[in-house]
Amino acid sequence: METDILGAPYEQRIITLPDDNEGAVVATLVRRLADQPSKRAVLYLHGWNDYFFQTHLADFYLDAGFDFYAIDLRKYGRSLLAHQTPNFISSISDYFPEIDEAVRLIREDGHETVVVNGHSTGGLISSLWLHARGGDAVDGLFLNSPFFDINAPWLVRRAGGVVVSGLAGARPYATMRVSSRGFYGRSLHVEHDGEWSYNLEWKPINSFPVYLGWLKAIRRGQQRLHAGLSIKVPTLVACSDATYRQTTWTDAAHDADAVLDVDHIVRWTPKLGRHITLVRIPGGKHDLTLSRPAAREQTFAELGRWLGAYVAA
Repeated sequence: METDILGAPYEQRIITLPDDNEGAVVATLVRRLADQPSKRAVLYLHGWNDYFFQTHLADFYLDAGFDFYAIDLRKYGRSLLAHQTPNFISSISDYFPEIDEAVRLIREDGHETVVVNGHSTGGLISSLWLHARGGDAVDGLFLNSPFFDINAPWLVRRAGGVVVSGLAGARPYATMRVSSRGFYGRSLHVEHDGEWSYNLEWKPINSFPVYLGWLKAIRRGQQRLHAGLSIKVPTLVACSDATYRQTTWTDAAHDADAVLDVDHIVRWTPKLGRHITLVRIPGGKHDLTLSRPAAREQTFAELGRWLGAYVAA
């Protein structure tokens, strides 16, 4: 372990992975240990166009008695190498080796209880990973606004999926035109209308390009989830109570999910397994932990109650 870019007491460890068609591949495991030894830990998986920077999330888990780990997946954030296409994968399962290794290292550090916390795309990835590993490879799963479906009308999702699947086979690195207006990023970053400071090269306001091969992988993963998973451990799903549907910027972007349709999250949550808790947060943003204070505090209160009821006990 060496000191992370966040500074002490955050540490990082590079996980070297097999080369892919672009060359060398790595993931980065970030760690912050509590002042007192703990047998409990959490592993955080970020979303798309994202990386781990939310130190107040780590503070919450440390206060709850969990050592904190976060992984910057391949081709994101700390793990993005100069020769790589940002965020690109051809299958959700491409991420499974680094998650496997991260959990192995966490267990090796002496942790008997492990919770996975996935945000957005990280929520989809962690759900599919846990299902593939037997549904009980860890002890709990918290999904923060998971990416269970594309934020578009049904006809667009259905027809677009067919077109993308056909084109992606021949041109996986071709980009798809999307109407990203940057409302979510604008609501977050301190240089715009937000309160958070982070690296805009790793998390651009208007996001990275959407590649056809990546989108095909996401749609296949979502379709697998829609068919039903067998996650056996207690699972908490949390999302906003509103979707931001305006075509221009308004202050309401601070109090709704400006990325996903929250009704899709609610619809597909029962497909995860049998031990599911669903919470909707009034005024929550896409990353609930980056919401304005009232929604942020309610998110942590709900998470704390769930941990106490189903995991920490």
